[in-house]
Amino acid sequence: MKGEFVLKLVTFTKDGVSRIGAIVEETVIDLHLSYQSLLDSAGKLRAQQIAEAYVPSEMTGFLQGGKESLEEAKKAIPFALEEREYKGRTLIYPRDQVKVEAPVPAPGKMICVGHNYREHILEMKRELPPYPVVFAKFANTVIGPEDDIPFYPISKQLDYEAEFAFVIGKRARNVSQADALDYVAGYTIVNDVTYRDLQRRTLQWLQGKSVEGSAPMGPWLVTSDELQDPSGLGVALTVNGELRQKSNTENLVFSVPYLVEFLSGLMTLEPGDVILTGTPGGVGVAMEPQVFLKDGDIVRIEIDKIGVLENRVKQQAEGLA
Repeated sequence: MKGEFVLKLVTFTKDGVSRIGAIVEETVIDLHLSYQSLLDSAGKLRAQQIAEAYVPSEMTGFLQGGKESLEEAKKAIPFALEEREYKGRTLIYPRDQVKVEAPVPAPGKMICVGHNYREHILEMKRELPPYPVVFAKFANTVIGPEDDIPFYPISKQLDYEAEFAFVIGKRARNVSQADALDYVAGYTIVNDVTYRDLQRRTLQWLQGKSVEGSAPMGPWLVTSDELQDPSGLGVALTVNGELRQKSNTENLVFSVPYLVEFLSGLMTLEPGDVILTGTPGGVGVAMEPQVFLKDGDIVRIEIDKIGVLENRVKQQAEGLA
């Protein structure tokens, strides 16, 4: 199938059950069930167990299978497109009949890089850092491309940050830049939503970065065999159609290969870990006068060769109860 379309991996929910899938045009293929059905149709014994091993139904387990799992999953796509159902079980759904979730709903680690676009560093009145500025978000922040961004009344300064993100595909420790991209499973978009007043209450940024629902992710994961060069990608963010951020991944101070080398020298990176590479200039807190997000705002991020992540801000009446 390679070359016929860009493989877009998703996590989707249907009837309360979440599974991994592939988006082909306006349909979502259930990869686990399709692969199991393919094996069964070929007379394979223990088809269910083999499918659980090679193409499990959740994203982190699938990524742990590496390139072998990806190649097996690709075999299921033409089968699903042709059969559409197998032994009374649906293999493929119209996209509007399922809910597309964040591609990696529960990353083990979310590592963020601050001050990594030259123009953003300048607008924040800082100097180019000699080493990456690293902080964290947690899995509680992750929401999907069809979710609203919750705005809790603990703050009046909700801000956006368009981020090109990559997902680790195999265990990485002390990896060189030359080999770094072999450890990347694919690429997605994350909005590093930030509560600026909470962020700046202390020298550590974590308070403003870790609020529930502050990491919209998606709409899918474009695999690294499809997107082989993460440089030279345009990044743009609009709020209600007004352009706020515009840059290119060529302007990263620390590239994807550098970040894999640097971070894997600090810690072991595991399949399903998500790394946010930083945001361009144009954040609301740096504008004069400052402009923050409000209830009903539509935040749209578009990155070349990835797609569009769009979420609406929704004011919450109460706190995190």
